Amino acid sequence: LLTRREFIKKLAYIAGSMTATITIMSTLGCSPNDIPAATEPMPTPKPTDTDESSAASVTAALIPVPGAQSPFSVAEGDPALVADKVTFNSQGDKINAYMARPAEDGQFAAILVCHENRGLNEHIKDVTRRFAKEGYVALAVDLLSREGGAENIDPDQVPGLLGSAGPARHEADFIAALDYLQTLDYVDGQRIGMTGYCFGGGVTWQVATAEPRLKAAIPFYGRGPELEKVPNIQAAVLGVYAELDQRINAGNASLEQALTEANITYQFNIYSGVNHAFHNDTGQRYVEEQATQAWLDTLAWFEAYV
Repeated sequence: LLTRREFIKKLAYIAGSMTATITIMSTLGCSPNDIPAATEPMPTPKPTDTDESSAASVTAALIPVPGAQSPFSVAEGDPALVADKVTFNSQGDKINAYMARPAEDGQFAAILVCHENRGLNEHIKDVTRRFAKEGYVALAVDLLSREGGAENIDPDQVPGLLGSAGPARHEADFIAALDYLQTLDYVDGQRIGMTGYCFGGGVTWQVATAEPRLKAAIPFYGRGPELEKVPNIQAAVLGVYAELDQRINAGNASLEQALTEANITYQFNIYSGVNHAFHNDTGQRYVEEQATQAWLDTLAWFEAYV
């Protein structure tokens, strides 16, 4: 998934010298054609890569995601990204969010990310960084900001609080998040998509029925919207579903019919042999093969429509 040049550049930053890079690549069994020449100069990191010049500081800054199993996991502190907490206003309240974007200058398409019913946790922040690694500005909204933030709440209370807040509040917060993205110089405000997982998949469906500015929406095994709202969808929708997830899949036939009748651009992908939440690599239902395919399908859909 990396070009030879990118691989050597990243490895050289960590190893600290081209000589060490050559040694490591030889040990790993890379072919002589892949290994750089001893005379090849060290790549020069951009100022945004790290505040320190030493390779040791770059390595120390990387914080792996606890429990992450996905090969696409992106450690906190990755020098290719800028990631931090941000705030914006929604319905008179301050809403917290986690944003990740490419470190280089430019204007990028953006992806809104909605968390599961566990709240905005380290896994969702990891997913947000994965989108940034692919060249997007990604914004994950904390839907429990008014309650103090998911990180400050007993995990057992999070699902109930999210349910009590109600779908209208969640919808409004994501519309406000889209408004916020459109104020940022490094975001192409005409190219914004959204995705969400489990509970967040349902929120993604809901926002898609209410927000015509979305170019694409990818709900992961989320409960579908009210059928009478389906004709309002302007986004191209990729529905990600698990073959064994009977509860969610029970509504798919009528939802597909409504999408077809409304002439919505959509596709439903059913991933075989897996159950609800198969994409969450910190959970027990994670299946790497199908999660990998779902991730690649997600990137392809956003590339085509965002």
